[in-house]
Amino acid sequence: MFSVQKWKCSWSMVATVASIIVLVSVVHLFLFPVVPSLDYFSARQVQYKCVPINSSLEQSTDHVWENKPQGLNLDHRFPTDLHNGVVYRNAPWKAEIGRWLSGCDAIATEVNIVETLGGRRCKSDCSGQGVCNHELGQCRCFHGFSGEACSERLNLSCNYPGTPELPYGRWVVSICSAHCDTTRAMCFCGEGTKYPNRPVAEACGFQMNLPSEPEGAKLTDWAKADLDNIFTTNGSKPGWCNVDPAAAYDSKVLFKEECDCKYDGLWGRFCEVPVESVCINQCSGNGHCRGGFCQCYNGWYGTDCSIPSVVSPIGEWPKWLKPAHLDIPSNEVTGRLVNLNAAVEKKRPLIYVYDLPPEFNSLLLEGRHFKFECVNRIYDERNATLWTEQLYGSQMAMYESILASPHRTLNGEEADFFFVPVLDACIITRADDAPHLSLENHTGLRSSLTLEFYKKAYEHIIEKYPYWNRSAGKDHIWSFSWDEGACYAPKEIWNSMMLVHWGNTNSKHNHSTTAYWADNWDKIPSDRRGNHSCFDPAKDLVLPAWKRPDVASLSAKLWSRPRENRKTLFYFNGNLGPAYTSGRPEATYSMGIRQKLADEFGSTPNKEGKLGKQYAEDVVVTPLRSENYHEDIANSTFCAVLPGDGWSGRMEDSILQGCIPVVIQDGIFLPYENMLNYESFAVRIREDEIPNLIKILRNINETEIEFKLTNVQKIWQRFLYHDSILLEAERQQTGFGRVEDWAVEFLQQSDDDVFTTFLQVLHYKLHNDPWRLELAHLKKDYGLPPECLIRIK
Repeated sequence: MFSVQKWKCSWSMVATVASIIVLVSVVHLFLFPVVPSLDYFSARQVQYKCVPINSSLEQSTDHVWENKPQGLNLDHRFPTDLHNGVVYRNAPWKAEIGRWLSGCDAIATEVNIVETLGGRRCKSDCSGQGVCNHELGQCRCFHGFSGEACSERLNLSCNYPGTPELPYGRWVVSICSAHCDTTRAMCFCGEGTKYPNRPVAEACGFQMNLPSEPEGAKLTDWAKADLDNIFTTNGSKPGWCNVDPAAAYDSKVLFKEECDCKYDGLWGRFCEVPVESVCINQCSGNGHCRGGFCQCYNGWYGTDCSIPSVVSPIGEWPKWLKPAHLDIPSNEVTGRLVNLNAAVEKKRPLIYVYDLPPEFNSLLLEGRHFKFECVNRIYDERNATLWTEQLYGSQMAMYESILASPHRTLNGEEADFFFVPVLDACIITRADDAPHLSLENHTGLRSSLTLEFYKKAYEHIIEKYPYWNRSAGKDHIWSFSWDEGACYAPKEIWNSMMLVHWGNTNSKHNHSTTAYWADNWDKIPSDRRGNHSCFDPAKDLVLPAWKRPDVASLSAKLWSRPRENRKTLFYFNGNLGPAYTSGRPEATYSMGIRQKLADEFGSTPNKEGKLGKQYAEDVVVTPLRSENYHEDIANSTFCAVLPGDGWSGRMEDSILQGCIPVVIQDGIFLPYENMLNYESFAVRIREDEIPNLIKILRNINETEIEFKLTNVQKIWQRFLYHDSILLEAERQQTGFGRVEDWAVEFLQQSDDDVFTTFLQVLHYKLHNDPWRLELAHLKKDYGLPPECLIRIK
């Protein structure tokens, strides 16, 4: 339906509306997208296969509390496996959860949602130094600019105040002896040099002292600039700012080896090739990525420029807003189009994503001093995707998937969940980047600095939006990607759902477990943090860490390697602590668990030349880096999942190579452990059982081993960010016409991934969390029969 209310319009307004009417009539109001040859929207989300269930769809008048749908006979329809798990879409879930998903998630239908596109304007169009949020009419300013109209230029120094002993101030990543770009606190060669935009990062601009020991590393003297060298035009001296790349590649001139190309958006040994920077969803094709901040085209806004306003071309709307029926209201006072309503059919759960001020996301990306920090990809000289090994890249992957999902909504009144996008992976990795980040105000504790960011985000949403008080924040979702997850969440947001990698319930390890002092949260006062645990399995969710798409492992199908080819009984490869060469020196590292394991079963001699007390040939516990790490795991039956400084990526390594995970960390939940039935595919060993570990594993019968291996082979894709990877594959094809090997390989995988699992968890929680009774008065259409809903008396 297309309805137009009474108008008071200018001729330009009449023309605008007429053009909309013509466009809409041509496409009969249904704006189906043209399907590309590589369509991420269809490839990335396999539609649930509906299972017909005989039940009445009439509204019930019997308002009683129900946790389980009545009349669906779920217990009989969906029996448990050998370990009381119920399989839904190839994964063994905890029985109650698996039954609800099988009986209800599978039959969910689309509901009609009215999305409102904003038309508010910003002062002075943000002076060309920001993006206008057309929902709020507020500017989101680029790095180095502030004010209502982004007209105030900031002075972000690269250096701390100098002293006679340290003329450039104490060390900080941004320390600069050359030209400081004070909009970003980044150091460059500057005017007067042949390459003024070439970075002079960290040690590049300072003198180097020779090592005091043979084969030792050079030491940087942060008190003495090395301007004579980096500014030299003499090819026989190690220069930088005037070094011609071609001459240097041909070894015709010298250059300073400590200088490199750390900043994003530049490629080549001499930063001579401009390339794509990394932005959220690469600005969705509706903007330009300027170092990490999306500079949106006219009419578009949002962190990834994915939100259209009333002036955005309708045919270019994102896929999660199509097809749509349009309803254009009028502003009776001015006759100006202030919003546009679009009715779209969507499946629940629906997620509203706050468009936070950029200090919580975009500015952290734009100002980062090392291109690999907190992102899951960078771009090479062809603008082809290079996936990173950053385990914390999962936070960006999840954020991008939510923003591009058909489960996203702009209608906060219809939303089931509210996602608050604070990128703590960027906060912590950037804590030492520049003086303006104010780590010094937190006595060097990155945990304390990060808590402050989350507290400010909370204060912003309760000031600008009405949704928090509806449930006291229980329907809000926050992401914490760092080593100890939500341990340092401010007390004000603890009611919310936390997405973490560290599921420490504090039932045993009731303190900060990291051996790195700057991340320790024990010293954060309770008036800021409260006394909450790090993880509450009743409301929170542990997600897998990011793992780089490995074409070799996927094409070799390591995850499917059969039992008879897995000759190693038990495998662990990683840091084993101070008893080994190059081991972490802290006794508290890994809470001592890795050290205890090595003491019993070490397969590599320690510093004293000793093997483990129970060394066995088919047991590998070694700190030596393997050249064929994934192959070694794929050749093993059981693989250790141990903590590091908080969580580690060993669970993901095990599952993705088809190895049965052996979890040794008491009171700490692993990915999905409060949702999936771990007994169906994993083994848990108490920390005090480590001396009996191998005996326990040898006593597991072959039937049980085959059962667990089979389940691991069914769930492995739930530990991959398949959705995010296909989004990037679509961008690469659309922007450059290329389909890389990793894209081809991932297009062949179709089982549920991390994001789909997350949506399934949300759907279950939407209808099974008791506190949802508080919102029953909202009277929403959930696209489910009443038997699947929580109802109240």
